[in-house]
Amino acid sequence: MVPPRMAFWAAMMGGMAGLEGMEQPRQRTGTAAVRGVSSVEDDPALRALDLFGNPACEEVRLPSRPESAGTARRMAEFVVARDWGLGLQLAEHTVLLVSELVGNAVRHTGARTFGLRMLRRRGWIRVEVRDPSRGLPCLMPVGELDTSGRGLMLVDQLSQRWGVDLLPCGKTTWFEMRVAEN
Repeated sequence: MVPPRMAFWAAMMGGMAGLEGMEQPRQRTGTAAVRGVSSVEDDPALRALDLFGNPACEEVRLPSRPESAGTARRMAEFVVARDWGLGLQLAEHTVLLVSELVGNAVRHTGARTFGLRMLRRRGWIRVEVRDPSRGLPCLMPVGELDTSGRGLMLVDQLSQRWGVDLLPCGKTTWFEMRVAEN
């Protein structure tokens, strides 16, 4: 019997015909399994993973620029939906919350780079954004007509828990969400 995850990848790649016994090149990002779906040049998520690394394997460093939020969103969506094979709603919520934490790191820290790391353990996923600032984010009340300040409110509402770990040189802001195990 083929494990469900292997069946998923085989279906995505149109089967493995002709590839039996062929050694495939190894990549540091772990994206080789989806190369049959689209090429790196055509898929922005694969391009980002090849350029920066896979945040599910190690912390990746991204430049502290507004466009890095899009890169982090693509990476998070790839990891949750394609690499870990978790649900669409979980992927959407993760992407939204990653965007909020990255936006805060870019806007409020003055850092040149920030780190993104994604972890999975039984029943949970955890996403961490690390920056060199020791300034703490704070959850503030937001009025109906306010045009900003809703980021941490979303993190608080959509995640099961979140927090900030102070480091000797900076902080890690993180959130965790439950995962239904099959």
